[in-house]
Amino acid sequence: IGNTVLHILVLQPNKTFACHMYSLILSYDRSKEGPGSLELIPNNEGLTPFKLAGVEGNTVMFQYLMQKRKQNLWSFGPLTTVLYDITEIDSWAEDQSFLELIVSTKKREARQILDLTPVKELVSLKWNMYGRPYFCFLALFYILYMVCFTMCCVYRPLKPRTGNKTSSRDNTVYVQKMLQESYVAYEDELRLVGELITVIGAVVILVLEIPDILRVGAAKYFGQTILGGPFHIIVITYACMILVTMVMRLTSTTGEVVPMSFALVLGWCNVMYFARGFQMLGPFTIMIQKMIFGDLMRFCWLMAVVILGFASAFYIIFQTENPENLGQFYNYPMSLFTTFELFLTIIDGPANYDVDLPFMYSVVYFAFAIIAALLMLNLLIAMMGDTHWRVAHEQDELWRAQVVATTVMLERKLPRCLWPRSGICGREYGLGDRWYLRVEDRVDPNKHKMMRYTEAFKAQDRDNYDKGSEKLEINRDTPYKKELSALSLSRSTSRTSSHRGWEILRRNT
Repeated sequence: IGNTVLHILVLQPNKTFACHMYSLILSYDRSKEGPGSLELIPNNEGLTPFKLAGVEGNTVMFQYLMQKRKQNLWSFGPLTTVLYDITEIDSWAEDQSFLELIVSTKKREARQILDLTPVKELVSLKWNMYGRPYFCFLALFYILYMVCFTMCCVYRPLKPRTGNKTSSRDNTVYVQKMLQESYVAYEDELRLVGELITVIGAVVILVLEIPDILRVGAAKYFGQTILGGPFHIIVITYACMILVTMVMRLTSTTGEVVPMSFALVLGWCNVMYFARGFQMLGPFTIMIQKMIFGDLMRFCWLMAVVILGFASAFYIIFQTENPENLGQFYNYPMSLFTTFELFLTIIDGPANYDVDLPFMYSVVYFAFAIIAALLMLNLLIAMMGDTHWRVAHEQDELWRAQVVATTVMLERKLPRCLWPRSGICGREYGLGDRWYLRVEDRVDPNKHKMMRYTEAFKAQDRDNYDKGSEKLEINRDTPYKKELSALSLSRSTSRTSSHRGWEILRRNT
């Protein structure tokens, strides 16, 4: 019951009342240390009160709980060294990481905790010591891996075509080799080494991604932009395309160019994932993800309806015409593709002025130009501009969340020998087996002086306001006197408060 009340207090809107009641309940806890403590009992979602405060973005409760856990090591003048308990914060030995919970929650207030002590110092320590070097090495390794795969695709086994052309539009001159003919020469053996590296890399990608999908859940793993959800979809699809290409090569099945082309596009697009390691480029990946999976996905539904309607109209108009004179609409699939190019203004309006064009072509093309080029494309630009404006206002916050998510990901993937635990063990200071982070804080004495000056000004203004209110109540029956008194009161109040405030500043100086 006590643990349930603690979780309820974390969710209370009255933060001051919740903190006092939290301390009151813990004062009656007999087992304040060890696994039996009320603060260490998780709820049904596996969240302790401390983790729940982070997930809900309750910064007041989080700072209150951190103040309870800190240990003052020494103090000398304005310098103070504090040991912060990071047992639940550090993701090194936690199955359900506190940092991962913060970056995966949908509440923006939770990300503000990343800028608080000691979370900010812990993330900075992990990223600067291990995260950034490993991430840069991983980016370089992936780029070299993609170069190897690209070279294997460029020099894939082809042979000249021996059969006759089936139509005048047939333009094929090379065909795919059979498996027995693909690995004969020395150059083929070099390509085989690159293909083996590509396949092994695809298998490693699946082995690393599938456990995280099972642990976190597919909806949360692929749906969170901060965690790199769209990029996880891209890299898993890329690995599957590589395996499909391998099977088609081993079975001598024609058409391997289809999965190979998809793999090349997806593999090189995934390079943008590594832009999150740089503050200049990280927020732009967030913008691209939100535009593609937000604005563009909604816009594609409208675009598909317009393209289907006008492509069908163009095909019907040119169905009775000679396709050699205007070949952009010679069949229905080509009409769809041409209309798509016209929609995006990639090509100009197809017209052959050597022959008479149908009158309805001019009418339909006029309506299409108005709807597609003028209306819908400008609508898409406005939608993307709004998304850019919203993301730009929180780009620093989003980049910090990206860094935290990347740090947690690397910490889980790498062996323990390559990523030692951060912080100081409490046994060095006689504080048990808990782990602490040492933070040096500098207290500026001038800040406290200015706070006293501010309070003095506020107190004087409050007293003058109370006196003025009493005078206005007395002179309620005489409106003219009321206005004069209010005017003189405002002047005397500003003059008196300013004079007394400057006297305080002179004395203290």
